[in-house]
Amino acid sequence: MNRPDHVVVVLLADLQPAAIAWGWWRVARGQRSLQGQPGLVFAKALGSGHDGGFGLRPSATRQGLLAVFQGEDLADEFIERSPHVQAYRRRSRETCILKLRATSSRGSWGGHSIAVTAQAAAQQPVVALTRASIRPRRAGAFWRQSPPSETSLARAQGCRLAVGLGEAPVLRQATLSLWQSQEHMDAYARSGAHLAAIHAAYDGRYFSESMFVRFAPVQMQGSWKGVTLG
Repeated sequence: MNRPDHVVVVLLADLQPAAIAWGWWRVARGQRSLQGQPGLVFAKALGSGHDGGFGLRPSATRQGLLAVFQGEDLADEFIERSPHVQAYRRRSRETCILKLRATSSRGSWGGHSIAVTAQAAAQQPVVALTRASIRPRRAGAFWRQSPPSETSLARAQGCRLAVGLGEAPVLRQATLSLWQSQEHMDAYARSGAHLAAIHAAYDGRYFSESMFVRFAPVQMQGSWKGVTLG
């Protein structure tokens, strides 16, 4: 059996108002929107919080797409020539695309895991993905812990991008963040609000499924909230 060579593509889009219905139809369809895409291992079409943030209030226009491919050539084919990506670009006021390789990976998303295919490097940018399926009876407690941690993330030194994403309101949530270096990310991870949220989550057994992945960016293009990446 061939060893997985997972390459992850994350697309963030701020849709034009005329394309809102189109975008939400794609979120509702999920991975079926990418049916037939060569080399696709799994994919998630995601909504976002207000203004791309983390709260319960959804954004009408900001959305995300995460796709895992078997090999970098197939990921490049998707980024450069896929009609799915081109459709987002045509219908968006702003797009950002990240091509990533995992340096550490724990847990699963919909039963899928992401294989580690890179090594972390000091003083290089790092992307962090955290996602969870929240147990319904723990949702209230989880969301009481969430705002202080999210506020500290938005203000954290060295954080270049932070986006709240989700498959479904309230119960299936994810956070994607881009950091100047591992040192900056580790400093935030040890901070009071975030550390308290982690301890509370594990002590309360909030999650029925979770995933925590750190990535080395291979390529970054476009912009998000007016900040050019790459």
